[in-house]
Amino acid sequence: MKSVSTIVRTCLSIALVIAAQSHLAWSLQPPSPELVGNLTKGLSITPQQATGGAGALFSVAKSRLSPADFGKIATVVPGMDSFLKAAPSTGGGMTGKLLGNAGGLASSAMAFQKLGLSPDMVGKFVPILTSFLQAKGGANVASLLSGALR
Repeated sequence: MKSVSTIVRTCLSIALVIAAQSHLAWSLQPPSPELVGNLTKGLSITPQQATGGAGALFSVAKSRLSPADFGKIATVVPGMDSFLKAAPSTGGGMTGKLLGNAGGLASSAMAFQKLGLSPDMVGKFVPILTSFLQAKGGANVASLLSGALR
């Protein structure tokens, strides 16, 4: 028979795991249904492709903008963390260093391929994202994204 202390430790461990998972679920807001809907309808893609593709482009913007400027974008996009986490990993590293500024967009094309999207879809995402940002945050916020993705 197990000792009482072993049972208590097991129960506490289970409680901690449940609490940690609950905290993660509460802290990660789902990606904007409106933006995902705009992408899926406008481009005839799945919600997973829309979320991952937008995340890849937001990741490029985040790497090219100051934290304050990216914060302006993130403020008007519900679930920005979910978008960023949905972006497929492209390895980055040396490829990005060799390509310089183009490395971000090249890695986006690689991310799009991992999502089952052609690299030319990158250019089709940008106007939908900037239109969403303009509607939610104004022309200045939209221009931050478009400038970062040039």
